[in-house]
Amino acid sequence: MIKLNNITRTFIGPKGKVIALNDVSMTLSSGELLAVRGPSGCGKSTLLLTAAGMLKPDKGEVLYREKDNPYSFTPDKRSKLRADFIGFVFQQFHLIPYLTVKENIITPSLASNVDNPATRAKELISRFGLEERSDHLPGQLSTGEKQRTALARAFFNKPEVIMADEPTGNLDDENAELVLNHLKSYAEDGGCVLLVTHSASAAKYATRTLNLKNGSITMQ
Repeated sequence: MIKLNNITRTFIGPKGKVIALNDVSMTLSSGELLAVRGPSGCGKSTLLLTAAGMLKPDKGEVLYREKDNPYSFTPDKRSKLRADFIGFVFQQFHLIPYLTVKENIITPSLASNVDNPATRAKELISRFGLEERSDHLPGQLSTGEKQRTALARAFFNKPEVIMADEPTGNLDDENAELVLNHLKSYAEDGGCVLLVTHSASAAKYATRTLNLKNGSITMQ
């Protein structure tokens, strides 16, 4: 589904060049929940953003469906590909503060065609137990409700890939388990999930785990 071939990405920091990713290769397949583990600063978020077509590597190749390199596309075409292909879940939720739960969930329809978006939103609101919060603003939600809203938004257009960046980092154990079970089910239903996390307990939900240290994969 997604393949990274010999990816290198560097940044210029106060003390000179920093190698965020060093010749990283990996494959993410349908039906798989792949966890990439490592401490803060090891390159996990850089890896996710590079795989998502949002951060062009200095060297190497990113392929979707074994043929589409998002970085060979125009910015508009790359954005459209990303909107159709990927759903995102972040630690900080990134909900739009002036939109209700329902309106936040339905926002992917602005960039990707979805049949009967209102029906799809209602289905997800029910699935994630948000019926009593559908007309609330993010500022009126608990932390767990915010992440459930963000997860419903990521699932909205039925993307082939879900990319989750520390999605349980701000959650209590109960809500973390709920989120991880939804991600696991998504993979089991034929989607694929890329989860970057520092959490050993989150990685236990994965079908496969890679460890990232100083920008390099150290164990598969």
